[in-house]
Amino acid sequence: MTHFVFWFLFVLLQTNPARAWVASNFLMTGSKAFLTYARSVQVGTQTGIEECKHQFAWDRWNCPDSATQLRGLRRATRETSFVHAISAAGVMYTLTRNCSLGDLENCGCDVSNNGKIGGRGWLWGGCSDNVDFGERISKQYVDAQETGQDSRAAVNLHNNAAGRQAVKATMKRICRCHGMSESCSVQTCWTQLSDFREIGNYLKTKYNQARKLDVDKKHVKAGNSADSRGAVVDAFSTTAETELIYLEDSPDYCRRNSSLGLLGTEGRECLQQGHGLSQGERRSCRRLCHECGLRVEERRTETVSSCNCRFHWCCKVKCEDCSQVLVKHGCARREDGPWFRRRLQQGPK
Repeated sequence: MTHFVFWFLFVLLQTNPARAWVASNFLMTGSKAFLTYARSVQVGTQTGIEECKHQFAWDRWNCPDSATQLRGLRRATRETSFVHAISAAGVMYTLTRNCSLGDLENCGCDVSNNGKIGGRGWLWGGCSDNVDFGERISKQYVDAQETGQDSRAAVNLHNNAAGRQAVKATMKRICRCHGMSESCSVQTCWTQLSDFREIGNYLKTKYNQARKLDVDKKHVKAGNSADSRGAVVDAFSTTAETELIYLEDSPDYCRRNSSLGLLGTEGRECLQQGHGLSQGERRSCRRLCHECGLRVEERRTETVSSCNCRFHWCCKVKCEDCSQVLVKHGCARREDGPWFRRRLQQGPK
């Protein structure tokens, strides 16, 4: 049941979020707790997808909608490993947060260590986020999809676990001082979830360090093969649970590939200048355009808006018309015209 619910909501999220919400209420006619968990799973999955799109906004693979649908998840590539990890992390994160907020039945702060000495000068206390609960329920929902016994299922389960480990690895310790005039002679400390952006950054680093498994192909068979799964388990027996792994090389994300749902980088916007750009933004034109055999094209657009508005007694507001030139850059074929043409024909993402 959890397998069906999770993927039914997951697919609907890609097509119609409003309908997914209605469907969750329709499907979850059981206990209030199960209904609430399903809502948290829905929100957590969407949180993971949004973070994926942020992390890869200036990469050749930019976490397109096709990558988070069933078709895109059939391949065990480096990118798929990130999708599984960030989705599992998003579900665990949302369940943990909602648990600590008291929004879920039979769940609350983790006080199991309260009163114990945590280190020199501090004690456990307060309201620690209950990551054990979030991990347990997330595993029940997210891992339920992997019913197969093949190598891909084993890899997906490993990456799901790596996503949940990322939530734990980025936890923060928060402390409050006690003592005369708050001299901080003793501290009470508890653990708290980091901002989800930190989890996304953590997993992006793991993505860059992801390991391709060297599996004996003689033992890797198509379909639900116990031999296949066993071969993979043997291959990553020395791989830490926190690391991402994959089986297949990534396709060429520079080129359009309709069968895989890939649009290519032609028509993608890139950034050439500006203050406070990240490393990925500064490199975007080179990676998306030049290294994919495309040229960078500049397009200037003049916009007119009201400005310098003043109130005149009584009762009028008079404004001036101010023009501003917006400069954008994007990738285009060396022999083609404006790069915006293709994106305009496709419509907004």
